[in-house]
Amino acid sequence: MLALLLLTTALTVGPQDTLSPAAQRVLTDVRFLAADSQEGRGVGTAGLERAGAYIRDGFARAGLRVSFQDFTIPPDAPAVLHTTLGGTPTRNVVAVISGSSRALRGQIVVVGAHYDHLGLGGFGALDPDSTGRVHNGADDNASGTAALLEIGRSLAKRHPARTIVLVAFSGEELGTLGSSYFVHHAMPQPIDSLYAMLNLDMVGRLRNARLLAFGAGTAREFPALLDSLNSPPRFDLQASGDGWGPSDHSVFFATRHPVLHFFTDLHGDYHRSTDDWDKLNVAGIAQVAQFVADLAWSLANRPGALTFVDSPRPQAAAGTSGYGAYLGTIPDMSGGVPDGEGVRITGVRAGSPAEQAGLVAGDVITAIGDKHIGNLYDMTDALRSHLPGDTVVVVSRRDGVERRATTVLGKRS
Repeated sequence: MLALLLLTTALTVGPQDTLSPAAQRVLTDVRFLAADSQEGRGVGTAGLERAGAYIRDGFARAGLRVSFQDFTIPPDAPAVLHTTLGGTPTRNVVAVISGSSRALRGQIVVVGAHYDHLGLGGFGALDPDSTGRVHNGADDNASGTAALLEIGRSLAKRHPARTIVLVAFSGEELGTLGSSYFVHHAMPQPIDSLYAMLNLDMVGRLRNARLLAFGAGTAREFPALLDSLNSPPRFDLQASGDGWGPSDHSVFFATRHPVLHFFTDLHGDYHRSTDDWDKLNVAGIAQVAQFVADLAWSLANRPGALTFVDSPRPQAAAGTSGYGAYLGTIPDMSGGVPDGEGVRITGVRAGSPAEQAGLVAGDVITAIGDKHIGNLYDMTDALRSHLPGDTVVVVSRRDGVERRATTVLGKRS
């Protein structure tokens, strides 16, 4: 469901002399992390090692206590079963800001971002014809890593009541392996000490000040806290959802702790070799970094506990397997449609079955074949229930008018 989004506004970094000092630092960071010389920061590459050393040095220059957490890629991890990556050594980068309160310093606020990406494409890439070309992963996730470094600089000289731990995770693209290692083997204190986890994954394409905060439903206090930090409005902040999702925060949510995932939404370069640094909004990354730094500071100094709100893990529909057929839409991840009433899309990929069906940005898909589409889970299940080459009717709403179009589903890369 990820496809080419035709942007209506340019996403350039802008002249460097017009950028704030924070945005200039972010620009320096993303240009290094997303350079071709880093080999797409794939696990097992020298480029990923250089990126890890760069992050460590950045934290150290800010005055933080920093260390590597070495681990090996499990050979039985589903994403590596048919690769040679099992047993490959890699590492998280961890910086600690010790708490100053005797009563609260044993509680931890984790702020994290993964710094690995897809290397030279192949598994996980959405442009299979580009295998062998560097996938720089500027937005995914040099942007979040640069924001994490800037948060470290912002908080380094401060003295929070609770301990703040900043973690650059490896192995996320292979199945949140670095965050899993951190949670199960390398937390500086037992997992029960976790107060909250904040995740920055793809924060590099801020458009119209629109920032998504997933996981706002994982603590009763989160909505009011986010609103207070966003007043006067710093962002068009869309805060919603549970703590599940395909990124590192879900590992922490599975331990029954509050999480938030900050995200500036999908785009057509996602998991493609075209995700390059010159398409990033570096001023926007700096703004997101300051907002999350303020949030981490607020959480680290709140006197009371957060009230955790659990949610069941989403389950695929019975009888479905694999990734199914391909339609070629980009879902609007902020929702905007009540659950059960469809999936709004923000674009379609050129030449895709969705384009052939006449779907455009803003349409709300309500059925695929005989499957009702109430939400993203329904849409995933509907596509998994079909094979490439199947002819289906796609039902959608546009400006309140129902549309029906027939298209032939394609093969997912």
